[in-house]
Amino acid sequence: MSNMSISDSIRGQIPPIHPEGYPFIGGFALASLILFWIWSPLGWIATVLTIWCALFFRDPVRVTPVREGLVVAPADGRISMITQALPPSELGLGDRPLPRISIFMSVFNCHVNRSPVAGRIERIAYRPGAFINAELDKASEDNERNSLVIATADGRIGVIQIAGLVARRIVAFVREGQTIGAGERFGLIRFGSRLDIYLPEGTRALVAEGQTAVAGETVLADFRQGDAGRTFRRD
Repeated sequence: MSNMSISDSIRGQIPPIHPEGYPFIGGFALASLILFWIWSPLGWIATVLTIWCALFFRDPVRVTPVREGLVVAPADGRISMITQALPPSELGLGDRPLPRISIFMSVFNCHVNRSPVAGRIERIAYRPGAFINAELDKASEDNERNSLVIATADGRIGVIQIAGLVARRIVAFVREGQTIGAGERFGLIRFGSRLDIYLPEGTRALVAEGQTAVAGETVLADFRQGDAGRTFRRD
């Protein structure tokens, strides 16, 4: 294997970094150099944190299943809750409980968020709030959040970025009126958080609580099939 092909292979194994992460990675790297000069053990600790920060802002290529009616995961993480819940009022999705799938992102997950469906971004609503543990159900109502409503041929879907215990900044890459494809990037949350997806009434989840979701790839639901739902077993 030539040197060129070896380097290409190595690059293929290292996911790209999202530009939002450059200032943070640079800050950690600078701190590492300073701490090495002060006391080398601190420098090594800071180096480990620099590597973690780079992993946090990784933005790997994803292969999204493309078909009308599919709903894919908007975030990497663990499916922490599948329930019926009243959507936040700013979504304008009505005053009746809707199917909700929640995905919890730890500080080790990739935090670039992707659209669960293809459609038009009908509404974006930001709401400041608290920073309690994003795994708690009340985080949906109390925490800082940024909400999107995406209009599709099969109904309107609510996607909510919820800040967590560590997160302090929700970043959006899209605007109202914009058309977006399934799996396309629409934002990120810095340092631990949660995504809630509100689906049209009667939609059945095709995933289970505790399952690992991959943004842009894991199918959460399918509007176009008469699937009565799936059963799951745990090993």
